[in-house]
This record gives sequence, C-alpha cells and structure tokens, in this order.
Amino acid sequence: MGQPNVKLTKNFFEKMAWADEHFVCGIDEVGRGCLAGPLVVAAAIVPLNTTYRLLKDSKILTEAQRNEAFEWITQHGIWAIGYASPHVIDTINIYQATLFAMKKAYLHLITKLPFPHEKLRFVLVDAMPLKLDPETIHSTLEIHHFNYGEKYSSSIAAASIVAKVTRDRLMQRIHHSFPIFGFDQHKGYATKQHIDAVRTHGPSLIHRKSFLTKLLAPKDSEAVGQITLFDGNHTL
Repeated sequence: MGQPNVKLTKNFFEKMAWADEHFVCGIDEVGRGCLAGPLVVAAAIVPLNTTYRLLKDSKILTEAQRNEAFEWITQHGIWAIGYASPHVIDTINIYQATLFAMKKAYLHLITKLPFPHEKLRFVLVDAMPLKLDPETIHSTLEIHHFNYGEKYSSSIAAASIVAKVTRDRLMQRIHHSFPIFGFDQHKGYATKQHIDAVRTHGPSLIHRKSFLTKLLAPKDSEAVGQITLFDGNHTL
C-alpha cells in the first residue's frame, strides 16, 4: 500500500481490477485552499470497463461538461460525499480535516455497495496518504495514493467531478445567506473580490478563521502609524 512502485499509465489499476470483474474506488477533494465554506470529498466507483469521454480532471472541464459528467456518474456509478466544516478545519487543521472527510466519504460509500465488499480491489486517492481502519477494509484491498490522480485514474476523475459539482452548488446556495461575499462567483476561493469583501465586512460564520489570520492582520505600516499617533509621545 502507499505510492505505487510502477510507472503509471491511464487506468493502470482500473484495468487490473476490471480484468477480474473487480471494482475501484477513487477519492478526491475540492476546496482545500478556500477561505470559506466546507471541504468536500467524494468517493466514486465507475462501471466496469467504462470509456465515458468526460471522466477527466474536473479543473479542465467546463462547467457544462462537469454538470453533464456529474449526471452520468451519479446515474451509472456509486458515489458518496464527506464534508469537513470550517469549524473542523480550524480545529484540527486542513490536512487532518482532509483525511477526516476522506474517511467519511469512504465509509459512506461502502454502505451503498450493491456487491460483496471483497469485490472492491483498490482504493485510489489523489495525493493524500489515506489510512483506513482495519475493520473497514478486507484483506485483499489495496490503498494507493499518487499525484495527478485525475490524469491516471478514471475513478479519481469521477470523484473530482462529483466533489467539484457538489461543492459549487452548495456555495451557490450559501451565497443567498451571505450575498455580500459573492460566493456564487468565487466559491470561497481567495479572489480579490472575496478578500476585499472580507476586509470590508469581516468574516462570516462560514469563513475559516485560521485561514484569515494574515489576511486580517494590520499592515506593518498601518500598525506603526497607529502606535506613533496614540503612544502619548506626540502632541496633536
């Protein structure tokens, strides 16, 4: 388990599993670098021997293509979502929160399997070295993580699409509760529009406070000016 010791080609693990009519679970996250909103993780299993054309990295697909792919995956595949709230992220840090949400997505997925758990051959994770509790896996299940997972695995690509569409739609709904931040436009990422809104209005309930420490800290020049003006050593 861990990083594979082979040169990866497209669907290396899928082809190995599919040849024996076994399945592969892909896991990926969206929103790790955002200033606001939850981290969203998806776990996804696509049909055996699928060649669906839009199983690609969600970042290179258009919004229309992602929505089309999302509908296909959710109709033909098996999928589940795990969330980490801003509070969880602030409490245990983003790295641990990502692993936490990945475990939740996987545990939810295996409750939905229409086949024996032993038919699940691989769990593939984009970049993160996920470790699952022994009681949640079977003896022949292998867990692998590698960079550029969406490029090499249709299962991870499917997970990235489900996570991205799920989170984008959630942030669009959240926008109606906090319209001054423009979440429908930037989805919580650190755009200029978003940063300016936070500096003007302060953070909302769904902002990650641990991500805003430097952003909201007084600039050095402003801090010096305030000290000089109010330290009692100068007469106005």
